[in-house]
Amino acid sequence: MGTSLQTNMGAMSALQNLNATTRSLDTVQSRINTGLKVANARDNGAVYNIAQQQRSEHAAYDAVRVGLDRAKGIADVALAAGETISDIFTQMREKALAASDTSISATSRAAYNSEFIALRDQVASVIANAVFDGANVIGGGANLTFMANTTGTQTIVLPTLDLRLVTGAGTAVASPAVDVYLGTTDDLTTAALAATARDRVVASLEYVNSELSRMGASSKRLESHNVFVSKLQDAITGGIGSMVDADLATESAKLQSLQVKQQLGAQALSIANQSPQVILSLFK
Repeated sequence: MGTSLQTNMGAMSALQNLNATTRSLDTVQSRINTGLKVANARDNGAVYNIAQQQRSEHAAYDAVRVGLDRAKGIADVALAAGETISDIFTQMREKALAASDTSISATSRAAYNSEFIALRDQVASVIANAVFDGANVIGGGANLTFMANTTGTQTIVLPTLDLRLVTGAGTAVASPAVDVYLGTTDDLTTAALAATARDRVVASLEYVNSELSRMGASSKRLESHNVFVSKLQDAITGGIGSMVDADLATESAKLQSLQVKQQLGAQALSIANQSPQVILSLFK
């Protein structure tokens, strides 16, 4: 093509290259500013869709962890209360054993009985106060169920224990029939009653310790699953990062290169714009 005043192909080519460099520079600067190579759907629609879905999954697991933390709190309170009741029964056993001795005086038996009743009545108080966020799992009732995943298809059950004393005098349990549990009216007023109360306390103590073992196992499962969910969230975060995070070292190198390229492009455009000046020399 000949020299033309109206059409400067060199300038147009230089301008296109400069504009392309400027767009690339804007992209790199955006990645450096945000730390993301895919900040919105315009950057990469498919990757952005996957990343958003995984961000939603991560947020949903936050709710799962809140539920598991609540369950752990309920279990911890129940275990603390149950251990207190176990300690109370241990003390009651000591009092009942001492009061079952037929050789002690009436005054001593009355003292043991007074302490025994105070400990006996304390059990109900401990159970009534074993509450966390409105839940009490040692006073009987239905088991509590907590979500274990984000769809609700998997759950973890926290068992409800019944550590209450039986109403009235102790009653026989199903098996073994010789065992009886402590009742709300058991006392040590006579050596015979003290011996009976002693045996009932022993049976109740064994039952409570067995139930605490069951609650402890459930609490451990809750804790283990909570740790797993935390690790799963970390893995999700890492996966999202590998898809959308920018390599800032690489982007920094690109930035330096594009800035130089932009300066050279501007100079090339300036040179191309000066080419029509040659036409003036033809008319001298």
